Amino acid sequence: MTGVWTWRYDGYDPEREPLVEALCTLGNGRFATRGSAPECTAGTTHYPGTYLAGCYDRLPSIVAGERVENEDLVNLPNWTLLRYRCLPDDGPPGDWLTPDAEELRHCEVHLDLRAGVLTRRLLFEDARGRGLSVHHIRVVHMADPGLAAQRTLFRAFGWSGSVEVRSVLDGAVTNAGVERYRHLDGRHLRDHRSGFEPGGVAWLSCRTVDPGIRIALAVRTVTRPARRAREATTSQGTVQTYRLPIVPGRSTTVVKTLALHTSTDLPAADPLPAAVHEIAGAPAFPRLLDAHKAAWERVWEQGKLHVPGEAGRILRLHVFHLLQTLSPHTADLDVGVPARGLHGEAYRGHVFWDELFVLPYLDLHFPEVARALLMYRHRRLPAAREAARLAGQQGVMYPWQSASSGREETQVLHLNPRSGRWLADGSRLQRHVGSAVAYNVWKYAQATGDRGFLHSACAEILLEVGRHWSGAATFDPALGRYRIRGVVGPDEYHDAYPDATTPGIDDNAYTNATAAWVLARGLDLLGELPRARRSELVERLSLDDEELSRWEHVSRRLYVPFHQGVVGQFEGYCELAELDWEAYRARYGDIRRLDRILEAEGDTVNRYQASKQADTLMLGYLFRPEELYRLFDRLGYRLDDDVWRATVSYYLRRTSHGSTLSSLVHGWVLARQKGADAWRYCEEALLADVADVQGGTTGEGIHLGAMAGTIDLVERGITGLEAGPEGLRVAPVLLAEIPRFTFTLCCGRHRGVRLRMLTGRLAIRVPASHESPLAVELPDNRRYTVRAGQERWFRL
Repeated sequence: MTGVWTWRYDGYDPEREPLVEALCTLGNGRFATRGSAPECTAGTTHYPGTYLAGCYDRLPSIVAGERVENEDLVNLPNWTLLRYRCLPDDGPPGDWLTPDAEELRHCEVHLDLRAGVLTRRLLFEDARGRGLSVHHIRVVHMADPGLAAQRTLFRAFGWSGSVEVRSVLDGAVTNAGVERYRHLDGRHLRDHRSGFEPGGVAWLSCRTVDPGIRIALAVRTVTRPARRAREATTSQGTVQTYRLPIVPGRSTTVVKTLALHTSTDLPAADPLPAAVHEIAGAPAFPRLLDAHKAAWERVWEQGKLHVPGEAGRILRLHVFHLLQTLSPHTADLDVGVPARGLHGEAYRGHVFWDELFVLPYLDLHFPEVARALLMYRHRRLPAAREAARLAGQQGVMYPWQSASSGREETQVLHLNPRSGRWLADGSRLQRHVGSAVAYNVWKYAQATGDRGFLHSACAEILLEVGRHWSGAATFDPALGRYRIRGVVGPDEYHDAYPDATTPGIDDNAYTNATAAWVLARGLDLLGELPRARRSELVERLSLDDEELSRWEHVSRRLYVPFHQGVVGQFEGYCELAELDWEAYRARYGDIRRLDRILEAEGDTVNRYQASKQADTLMLGYLFRPEELYRLFDRLGYRLDDDVWRATVSYYLRRTSHGSTLSSLVHGWVLARQKGADAWRYCEEALLADVADVQGGTTGEGIHLGAMAGTIDLVERGITGLEAGPEGLRVAPVLLAEIPRFTFTLCCGRHRGVRLRMLTGRLAIRVPASHESPLAVELPDNRRYTVRAGQERWFRL
């Protein structure tokens, strides 16, 4: 039976294998390797992949007769490949064995979350009853982010002879992990060189096409019993062939240890000598494993979350994958939050707004990592300024999809797999990504009390995004309000009005409300900056009193549409046709991708009141009800519990949940208002990847935002938690399916604060230190303190 710290798959199912590979990926925040079978190269069933954070490459392709460029997270050479076959004393050589071989009798995949160790056990048996068991153990090292290792043990049953083993370093890889991208050029690696060094070391160097990142892998292969290899280079890699004796009752072992270096490493050095030097001094597998487990223990202590039952087991898997993608090692890198982790090639490894769902967890547990991810956005301010300038706008325009440089990477065409047609892609008009970046930097500064960041990077981002919204808003005399036109909201279904010749919709409620919030926070920040810093920023950005007066006015007079007593998703939404939801469910079953269904029918989702995912309701995810009502009050609109409940109900009936984030947001919003269906949506969010509810998408890479969001649902959503240098604010809401849980967090200068939630009770423990007592605020303005070294219980 699977334990609380393990994830296990019994039996081999080729159709399930892409899911297994993605969910069994191992990483350390710098690079990750999919949990693929070592025996197999890339094909329709298996897809080995290794991805380095921030390693992108740009290639042109011809799509529907047009030349397009795409920047992809590069699939690096495959270091895991290990081919083997039996050479019995009493018969001819056997075939090369893989999980797809007819001789396979048993297969088990076991992921140890606590230790960060992946185990594969296979048993092969031929027609004469001769058996070979194979036991692979793999780690991507959490202590040393440049290392990984794989140990394979062979045991013979009913025969003796030799096992022929080929340890391969395979550079003949491409980006081909997503079927709908396979028509694009995926040959990102060039100038392969390979060779060998003493001690069983093979090396491979290559570079990407553009911008030409140099990559070096050195692999040390050690066998027991020790044998010398026949060594050969190929056009794009190396092969080390061993003939290892094997007898019943005694294991034969092969260990491959990897060192990975690139020209982007700091301090800068030639990556090939660096990789060869590191692998020469790398410890043997037992010591590597011990150090790796110890590092994971430290990471888990800082990121601890315990929830009983099956929900807790899934949440632990989510924490595991989040920490593999964004670990303490990430704090040393210039990288963003890849929406699909380092687990596959979906979305081409791009950075979207998913950090909006990821950073709250990091703010509470790993603030140094959160700060580094926000600095990725700050370093790309020049690219965002240039994008705004080219669009005739002020301030900054962050791209909907970002990669290495910060330029817009959103595709101009996308394929509808259902119809086979290429369609114009208007999702780059999701300008609300700028508000998400501003929200993230503000919330980080508030949660951590990092005043230096607030007054430097945060201030620059917030003010530049505010300047964009001030300039993008145009005054409508008939309404007496400012409007923001030609955008796309979080609901990507509506990218134009029916029969319109230009893309975009007007006055998306989420976009306009968050723009008003950004402008208001920018004015607040200017008001609290030290005089010298304020003068410096005002002068650098050429902010004068007239422009700041406009900010104030726009922040109070942005237009938000209402219709039928609810907040309108955008201007004109209520005039769209109603969709016969039941008819489409009866016809198609799964209608999450309703846009593809309608387009294949020759129709368009732009004609209907039908949303892909939470749009207006995203406001309820970002802001507590009282915060949201104050924001609308500032804009001159009445929003209260009744109007908000009606709004939630209205859009629940009109959303297909074509994104894994949608169920998460709906579950969060309903939990806050104690809605009856809250758990149904929360459970779907929990199962999004482990059950692959989107139908085959998890195998292309996990949904990092949804995983992190489910963790945050427990830690902040259910608890109503706000943490900051002034202390903790807790305002719990009951979710009966998760009645008790425990987690640790950072709060001000206190690290390792433990919060334990039970039905009707709350315990807070502050570790012993010399810090001041921790302030705690509970519902009804009850205020307490908890001294360092003390645990206190409170009734809720």
